[in-house]
Amino acid sequence: MTDWVSSSERVEVKLRNCDESSSLAWYRFPPEVIMLAVRWYLSYGLFYRHIEELLDERGIEVDHVTIYRWVQCFTPLLTDTARPPRHSVGDRWFVDETYVKGAGVWRYMYRAVDQHSQVIGVYVSKRRNIGSATTFFVRPLAAHGQPSEIKTDLAAPLLRVIDELIPKAAHDTEQYANNRIENDHGRIEARPRPMRCQRTEPSASIVIRGHAFIQNLRRSHYKLVVQPVTTVYDTRQLSMNSPKRSDLAPTPLQ
Repeated sequence: MTDWVSSSERVEVKLRNCDESSSLAWYRFPPEVIMLAVRWYLSYGLFYRHIEELLDERGIEVDHVTIYRWVQCFTPLLTDTARPPRHSVGDRWFVDETYVKGAGVWRYMYRAVDQHSQVIGVYVSKRRNIGSATTFFVRPLAAHGQPSEIKTDLAAPLLRVIDELIPKAAHDTEQYANNRIENDHGRIEARPRPMRCQRTEPSASIVIRGHAFIQNLRRSHYKLVVQPVTTVYDTRQLSMNSPKRSDLAPTPLQ
């Protein structure tokens, strides 16, 4: 299957099985173009057609359905790859739920941040019950351990799940104690229109996790190392009229 999909075929498109064996090398577009499109969608309130127009202005012809497939395929790989240099999560968690709307359906979104405003985890569900709250806590607890203090509102599912899963943590439910996470919801709630393109919980969860990754990246919660750029010359292009060694050397500053 090629990367380009026409608009008339968008109903029959199926996502590529994007497991760990997937590679950017199998796509006919350069990795820089794919990562740029994914980063644009996760960072800004753009629709897939907006990114299609931006790429077209730069001489890159790609359909918006292809961009959707890129986002769904490479966002999980991007977040998993960036997990090792991520800063350690704090011991004070702020947990709350809010609402997101996609394809005309309201869904519950569980989110958690620490005292440094680092997003710990997100989870999208149709229901606000004990099962959804339990599922939300499973991954953060397995990855970061139990916090010493947790702040939530008086939602009954959260109260019961925290008592069962984190009995040793100090649970604070006072008024205004959870303002940090409630104010942080505005980042994702500011993108209601692009989120309407997500018709299922899995697709919405992928986009929201990617948005949390970009949010943590902007807040310097990753230890990044800049690697020097190595120029690779194509031997086929240099076979004829090959430049001299002096032409390839960097020009000294005046």
